[in-house]
Amino acid sequence: MAASGDGTVGKALEVLDQVASYGRPVRFSELLGASRFPKATLYRFVQTLANQGMLAFDPDRGTYAPGVRLVRLAHAAWLTASLAPIASSHLDRLSADVGETVHLAQLDHAQVIYVDKRNAADPVQMYSQSGKVGPAYCTGVGKVMMAYLTEADLVDALGQQSFHRFTPTTHTSAKSLRAELSDIRANGYGFDREEHEPGIICIALPIRTETNRVLGAISVTSTTNRTNLVGLESLVQRIRTTAEAIAKDASSWHFPITARSS
Repeated sequence: MAASGDGTVGKALEVLDQVASYGRPVRFSELLGASRFPKATLYRFVQTLANQGMLAFDPDRGTYAPGVRLVRLAHAAWLTASLAPIASSHLDRLSADVGETVHLAQLDHAQVIYVDKRNAADPVQMYSQSGKVGPAYCTGVGKVMMAYLTEADLVDALGQQSFHRFTPTTHTSAKSLRAELSDIRANGYGFDREEHEPGIICIALPIRTETNRVLGAISVTSTTNRTNLVGLESLVQRIRTTAEAIAKDASSWHFPITARSS
């Protein structure tokens, strides 16, 4: 939902986010059923977005989907605001070394954006894909990034979490999550203990600058059939080396400042 005071632009972006969230072409009637806007208002936003190339309309099927202009903008963002180009070679080396799935993620408005991924030698089907948005409170990358936010930004981020119980180990309150975030700060790394998907576990470390600003996070993900948390914990130093190398290469890169880290 658009933030208070964002006006027309914020509302239009909210509609754009709604269309993108379906992951498929969507009819206007579907959008209307889930939208907070009246029919005339929603239609005006959809038409404007389509006219600007932000949405593509298929007249044969009567559906809307993200437009080509978004692809150009996404590519520009990937090149200038994403860690992916900087981290690519480091992810390649870590992936070859550990043989498991490697994720690179960044925090955006209290959600996790997976900006790059390397599949395991023996790939496993899982939710995360490059470009996908995921919850922060029940993912390893999300928790290690939140752990280093300032108190003010952490309060804001916690207030935006849904705390939906995906599995029996999912955090369902800010109180329980805060306790784990304290442990992460003490240890320098965190886990996903099957909190988002049954059978999927990971270990994650933040990517931090010399001034302690969190640029993103990196994780190694596996399954409970292949390993356990102790096995993943043995990879900490290798992952830390990768995170430090990415941070070093990013030192001359200019990233947009979204949240302050302590």
